[in-house]
Amino acid sequence: MLNFKRLLKISLAGASGVVILFAAIAVAASQDKIHIDQFISPEICAGCHGEIFAQWENSMHNLSHKDPVYSRVSQFLRKGLTDEGEIQEAESCVKCHTPVGNVTGFPEKLSDDLSKTPEIATHGIQCDYCHSAVSINQMYNNGLVLKPGQGEDEPGIKYGPFDDSIPDFHEAQYSKLHTESQICGTCHDVKHVAFGTNLETTYTEWKNSPYNSKDPAKRIECQGCHMYQRPGIPSTGSTPRPENPGAATDYSDERLHIFTHYFVGGNSSVPGNFDGQDKDQMAIERLQNAASLLVDTSLIMQKKLNITVTNTGAGHSIPTGVGDLRQVWLEITIQDKDASFQTGVLNDKHELSKDAVIFQTVFGDEKGNEVINIAKARQVLKDNRIKAKQSITETIDLPWMPQKDAMVTVRLLYRGMSQKILNLIPGQPFEPLPIVEMAKVSKRI
Repeated sequence: MLNFKRLLKISLAGASGVVILFAAIAVAASQDKIHIDQFISPEICAGCHGEIFAQWENSMHNLSHKDPVYSRVSQFLRKGLTDEGEIQEAESCVKCHTPVGNVTGFPEKLSDDLSKTPEIATHGIQCDYCHSAVSINQMYNNGLVLKPGQGEDEPGIKYGPFDDSIPDFHEAQYSKLHTESQICGTCHDVKHVAFGTNLETTYTEWKNSPYNSKDPAKRIECQGCHMYQRPGIPSTGSTPRPENPGAATDYSDERLHIFTHYFVGGNSSVPGNFDGQDKDQMAIERLQNAASLLVDTSLIMQKKLNITVTNTGAGHSIPTGVGDLRQVWLEITIQDKDASFQTGVLNDKHELSKDAVIFQTVFGDEKGNEVINIAKARQVLKDNRIKAKQSITETIDLPWMPQKDAMVTVRLLYRGMSQKILNLIPGQPFEPLPIVEMAKVSKRI
């Protein structure tokens, strides 16, 4: 460790002291710098961890750099900005989406020529990135502190959830951090780099939820759902989360539980574009076990309909992540023999009307005007998302009193991004993102 107080005294002694000071700082910086060749390719890890690699391959972690929706939308939101703070925020996506490249020097910002990204960095959030993490310096904007080895010839220590691993290729060490939500939160909480606005709060949502219980029997970390899930087993807060017996490597002893590495979240389209159709289906299974609906027609004579949405399965808000871009909404249709009513039904551009009930975050600029570009977000104008294990009741005013035997159908729907945003992006039009029915109730009056 450098004695910076002593160096400061040296610098004050004269010009030669200043030279010594800055030389020492440069040495310290070079010692802390991580080089791209210190990381091991995921394909190398696959040589022993074949099953885990297959789970991770074409997951949203693996595709964080290659995701075409992220790539085109982030580039679109970057263009045309002139405010320095807004530019800084728009440029910062690569910290979490291309972390190995960012910590080793390229890309430093979104506007860099991403075609020059080192090959190993294009694999997104990868094995050697997470398993080189030793501590955290901030709980947002990728605050992980890494200690990778020296590449394939000297891979160093890999950190994980077991205290008895004796691998051949690298050293291994137990890490409590890898069993806790904090390691996820460093990227799954995002603050505006210039304005400090909370742009994504997935970790904080979990931290403030009942899942973050002081009672170990009731506490469920992020890993307790997302790294227990596998095909046919959504592992949400409303479903069983059975352990996943197996071996961490192709030749080691079986354990009671091996953390899974599918990392699908709610994205049911991008993995399938990269031969990850199984992960698309897993995302659908997760969304279908996240929320419930209750339709109350007791006030129908007053031309009112009460709809209650309960977050039964997500350990965070619904939706989470970029809550201004993702959409969860109510599609409501009522039909009697003479009239009909509907809201939340997509138009011919696959966009929602303004009267739709959407659960989302709305950001504003410094004057309180709504903005669709998070780079411009200086404040949160609205956040009506459904918190973990909580309910929201929406009262719908009807234009007429439905007759007896009218059919009421309510669906809770999800898609990964607003079509309105996608329709703004120049170039090849986006295919409409898939819509997942999270819950549905049909009721006759």
